[in-house]
Amino acid sequence: MKIKALSFNGGTSIVIFNQLFTSISKLKRLHPHSTIISLSSHLQLLGIQFERHSFGILANCYCHLGRVDFGFSIMAKSLKLGYPPNDYIINDKLPQADQLLNKIVKLGFQPDVATYGAIFKGLCRIGDNASALTLLAKMQSASHCKPGLVIYNTIIDSLCKDRLLQQAMDLFSAMKAEGIQPGVVTYNTLIRGHYNSGCREEAKDLLTEMLKTNISPNVATYSMLVDMFCKDGNVEEAQATMQLMTHKGVAPDIITYNALLDGYCLRGQMRDAKKILDIMAQKGCEPDLVSFSTMINGYVKLKNVDKALTVLQNMFQKGITPTVVTYCTLIVGLCKANRLTLARQLFTDMQVHGVTPDVVTYSSLLDGLCKSKQLDEAVALLEDMEDKGIKPDTVTYNILMDSLCEAGQSKDAAKFFSDLVSKGLQPNCRTYTIMIKGLCKEGLMSEAAQVLSKMEEDGSFPNGCTYNTIIRGYIHNNDMSNAFYYRDIMLSKGFEADAETFFVVC
Repeated sequence: MKIKALSFNGGTSIVIFNQLFTSISKLKRLHPHSTIISLSSHLQLLGIQFERHSFGILANCYCHLGRVDFGFSIMAKSLKLGYPPNDYIINDKLPQADQLLNKIVKLGFQPDVATYGAIFKGLCRIGDNASALTLLAKMQSASHCKPGLVIYNTIIDSLCKDRLLQQAMDLFSAMKAEGIQPGVVTYNTLIRGHYNSGCREEAKDLLTEMLKTNISPNVATYSMLVDMFCKDGNVEEAQATMQLMTHKGVAPDIITYNALLDGYCLRGQMRDAKKILDIMAQKGCEPDLVSFSTMINGYVKLKNVDKALTVLQNMFQKGITPTVVTYCTLIVGLCKANRLTLARQLFTDMQVHGVTPDVVTYSSLLDGLCKSKQLDEAVALLEDMEDKGIKPDTVTYNILMDSLCEAGQSKDAAKFFSDLVSKGLQPNCRTYTIMIKGLCKEGLMSEAAQVLSKMEEDGSFPNGCTYNTIIRGYIHNNDMSNAFYYRDIMLSKGFEADAETFFVVC
């Protein structure tokens, strides 16, 4: 954006320019932060005096450009001019924020709740819970400004997201001991944190406590309950919860409906799921990307790919662009239905619509090609993947190596094994087992034993499948001595023989 010569009326208020700066900052594609800094320089040269909000906008622009040091200089200038600190604490940088806090105090200003709150928000956003708790203790010891419910909620939420549930509960207890009553947001955070960590009974206890203290659930609480019941497979209870919330005057939102929709799709009850979509439309709650993607996943699980493709068309009609996950789900379904031509077409179409395939999408299509024994095309897809800058992972290589070994091309599989290692990827137990299986199939038992030894040397320990694979290899090659040898090793490590191995050597 070019900056033209500025002309202004001497009485023009800086407030007008603040509004202009705020509008410019929303134009993300036009490098707005550099533009604002340039404009502000012109304004100051023209004698327009900045005030508190102007300095805050300018400081944030520097931070977005990675110049936090300049941002703090701007804030320091603002303080020297006598403006009290506001919530423009800079860009989640604890050491600088802590220095600025000390500077604020030395200049005679007392930080207010907004200033502290901004720092807590930044610390929690970067996951620095320890520093947040340290700052909380400092704030609690200060006489002029005590932490309130919002600050406690911010820290508790961060602790729950990092699964530090005991610390979250300790802070919850400390908050109540300070006479600060938890609200519905506090309870929602703790209930969600415990449920997501698998502590379902504790989550239910917190819900009971919440209701006993006469805190009314909000739409977020009910949506969470619906989601919990659905993930437990109890869709009937989820439906009853939705009826209860409606009876209590709380209208379900898109999150509530999507949770129930997912519950029906997980159980394969697609007719009921379709009814939920109809109800959503009746209630004026338009299905979104999550709604349609959930339906697609449900139909694909039931191997009804045609219905899933119809949902995809409905998405386009409503102007909703599918995500890479949505496309990947469909490609997997088409490959399993052996409809590779359509899978390849969808793979191309997604790129036409501006959706870039990721490693999972490539691997899914590659798996379909391999299972259809189209190995040359699979190798070409791997090369295309690398040309596009998408790095294959160990799973990608495992898929291709397994198919090559099944086709009796263990030498080609070995080349891809070397390629995998040379690219810094770590072969896993399945990678080694695939190579052992391929070598056994070709009767190369000495090489198979060498791979097993290398596997152990590399710290990727064999499992029951690995041992059963090499034992069967020796059996099929009439080498019962080595078959019994590896059987004894397998049993000594606590693994069991599978049916075929057990019948012969156990």
